[in-house]
Amino acid sequence: MEEVRVLIAEDEKEISDLLKKYLQRELYKVDVAADGEEALRLFGINSYSLVILDLMMPKMDGIEVCRRLRNKTNVPILMITAKDQEIEKILGLSIGADDYITKPFSINEVVARVKALIRRYLILGSDGQHVDEETKGKNETKLGFKGISIDLRAYTAHIAGEEITLTAKEFELLKFFMNHPDQVFTKTQLFRNVWDSSYIEDDNTVMVHIRKLRMKVEADPSNPKFIQTVWGIGYKFTGEKDES
Repeated sequence: MEEVRVLIAEDEKEISDLLKKYLQRELYKVDVAADGEEALRLFGINSYSLVILDLMMPKMDGIEVCRRLRNKTNVPILMITAKDQEIEKILGLSIGADDYITKPFSINEVVARVKALIRRYLILGSDGQHVDEETKGKNETKLGFKGISIDLRAYTAHIAGEEITLTAKEFELLKFFMNHPDQVFTKTQLFRNVWDSSYIEDDNTVMVHIRKLRMKVEADPSNPKFIQTVWGIGYKFTGEKDES
C-alpha cells in the first residue's frame, strides 16, 4: 500500500495534536509545522498527499504558504479558518485552496473531508495520469467545447488554446460539468458528486469553488458563458461541442 503522508500547519498545539491523533488512526503518516516557514521547509523535503493549512500562523500566514505551494504543486490543500468572515478573504484572494473548514469544527467532518480529498488525489497516480470512470473503455481522454477543453490524462485545462492553472477540486468540478452539458445540478448534487460526500451539504463550499472557477475560465465572470446559474435551482454547463 502506498504511504499517505499529511502535513498539518497549525500553531495551536491542541488542534494539531487532535488532528494528528485522528489522522494517524486512518494509518496516515503525519507531520506537524507550528508556523508557515516550517511548513514550507517540511514540504520541500517530504512527499505529501494533502496539506491542512491554518489561515493565521506566525512567521508566514496560510495565505502566503498556499500561494507558494500552488506555484509548484497540485497537492490538495484544506484551509482552516477561525471565523466565517475569513472565507471571503480566502475567496477574494483566490489562493488556490481545494476546501476549507471553520473553527470550531467536528473532527469527524475534518477526517471525512481529508479522506475524500486524498482519495481523489491518489486516483491521479504517481505519473499524474487520470482515467475518468465515465470515459474508461471509450479511449476518450479529452473533453472539448468551443473555447474550452480539458485533458483527462494530463490533468490540464485550456481556454482559447492557453493552459490555465486549476486546483484538483476546480478541475474535478469543471470535468463534471463538461461530462454533463446542459444538465442542471443543485448545489447539493454538485457537492455529492464532486466532493464524493453525502454526509454534509455545504452550499457555501460549492459557491466558493464555482466563483473561483468562473474567474479562471470565463472572459466575463459576471456574465458567464460556460458555467451558468439557473436561478432558484443551481448551475449548468453550456457550450458548443468541439467536433474537430
